[in-house]
Amino acid sequence: MKYRNLGRTDVKVSEICLGTMTWGQQNSEKEACEQLDYAIDQGINFIDTAELYSIPPRSKTYGLTEQYIGNWLTKRGKRDDLIIASKIMGKSPMNWARPNKQPTDLTAAQVKYAVDESLKRLRTDYIDLYQVHWPSRTVNCFGRRFMPLEIDKQQGVPLLETLQALGELVTQGKVRHVGLSNETAWGIMEYLRLAKEHDLPRVVSVQNAYSLLVRVFEMSTSEVAAREDVGLLAYSPLAGGYLSGKYLNGAKPKGSRMTLFGERFSSRYHEQDMEACVQVYFDLAAKHDINPSQLAIAYTLRGNFVTSSIVGATSMEQLRIDIGAADVKLSDDLIKQILKIGERFRSPGC
Repeated sequence: MKYRNLGRTDVKVSEICLGTMTWGQQNSEKEACEQLDYAIDQGINFIDTAELYSIPPRSKTYGLTEQYIGNWLTKRGKRDDLIIASKIMGKSPMNWARPNKQPTDLTAAQVKYAVDESLKRLRTDYIDLYQVHWPSRTVNCFGRRFMPLEIDKQQGVPLLETLQALGELVTQGKVRHVGLSNETAWGIMEYLRLAKEHDLPRVVSVQNAYSLLVRVFEMSTSEVAAREDVGLLAYSPLAGGYLSGKYLNGAKPKGSRMTLFGERFSSRYHEQDMEACVQVYFDLAAKHDINPSQLAIAYTLRGNFVTSSIVGATSMEQLRIDIGAADVKLSDDLIKQILKIGERFRSPGC
């Protein structure tokens, strides 16, 4: 396992990060602990979760994933040799996550409340990386491809208010570093500007969707990430499982997210040429005798704007394959072929 710096800090994180969003619905606590034990044995020191998990969001499963991790941490010990990342929800109608049935948002009061609750569930005194899960304002994420033609400049909690609240958490020692998720190039630069002008914590990472099927990050945000050292934590590197090939030819495997949760998890991948694109990558992997999942994950690790690729699996077999991508090196010739495919299929997912 290789390690990369988290932003401009001296914190080293494994280039494969263990994702956890299925724990609490598709995976039991016992299975979660098995995944954690295996991942740590493989050299992973980076674990990503969120107050919202497991997914899909439900009031009865809210916070379960953090709770599982907290129970495991208590039994295992050695908290300081791990990098634990979590997230606070942005603006949403999910009022069961806040006192007095408030819709979630990124106000100072909610930031302070959310981190304290996460710390309780995680059974730890600090979170290494605390991320804004999505912005308070409207942005093109979660399958939305375009911004509104008329942008409301006053919409959402001011970024300064959110960053100041995060800064207090850093001062208090509850959070070591802060990051973003599902954020735009403008949002990253604005957080950096505010940090510099107001002597507040500098964001160290951005967690956005990135895969062979969702390459919009490469269009402009990658330059921000590389030049400003706000490294990408690539989530969904298998595009919700599509790049493993398990959904080819209309297949809906038992227990898969598509089968269990339907259109909610396929809306990003319903472009007309999606299956044709997956098939081309699947055939390319076979031609080079590489597992298609490992090909896809290895691709996300090649850019100098990437800090880590977040992998999650519901089975140990798939987890072993995904983590094994860390040992896969893509030749220059193979990269050229991948880029050529990308010219033909221009980010069919979103």
